[in-house]
Amino acid sequence: MTTEPMRAVPVPVPDAGPPLDYYLVLPRLDARDPASTVEGIVVEEFTRHHDLTTTGLDSAGWTPDAGWWSSPALSLGMRTDPEVLARIVPTTRREAEDVYRALGGGQLPDEPLLRTHFLDHQPIATAPPLRLGPAQPPAGFHERRVYRVLFAKDLRAEQVANLRTAWRTPTDGTLTSAASGRLDAHGDQLTWDLRRVGHSLAWCLDVTALLRTDATAALGSTLSELTNVLRQHGLIPVTTERFS
Repeated sequence: MTTEPMRAVPVPVPDAGPPLDYYLVLPRLDARDPASTVEGIVVEEFTRHHDLTTTGLDSAGWTPDAGWWSSPALSLGMRTDPEVLARIVPTTRREAEDVYRALGGGQLPDEPLLRTHFLDHQPIATAPPLRLGPAQPPAGFHERRVYRVLFAKDLRAEQVANLRTAWRTPTDGTLTSAASGRLDAHGDQLTWDLRRVGHSLAWCLDVTALLRTDATAALGSTLSELTNVLRQHGLIPVTTERFS
């Protein structure tokens, strides 16, 4: 399976809404047939609060025999069950279209129609922002925000190296950050650090935004773009939290 080229630095597009997330479901290891490498498709979309934190998840799955079905249990397993995680591959809409057609589904419905299969919304608990770092922004900025995007699955060493190159991570970066990057746009400054968290296969992306403008829409686009870059590398987003 192929992935689309990764852009080195995300470019905010304030008027563009994020597309749906697509995943391929592989057969269980003991049931895999070389003639059938994909069992089905999962389509997801996070809902978010106005401050960009995650409030819930909508999802639908499709298999050739059952058609479209609501998939909250599968979406939960994609983030918590190692056996399910091993069978899930993040993909692009273009590849999902090819797989859907190859499995006999015809033309993949457009995204407004796909959303009509989101029947069981999964709320994700939210809390007021915690404080991580100084309470006041540096001089010249009116606001400081810190976000953490949590991911399931793992990254290979070569994937981390690819991210370091794409994000132009300084060679003298901190040991706690596997890869980092920076974006300056219209006076706003965004920096991010990718770290492994916990003792399981999990990663987080910490994004710090120092704002001179009212850039919530652009910040949302950047968070989406960074999250999608990590999806292209095989990680599965779990939630976006805010720390300040």
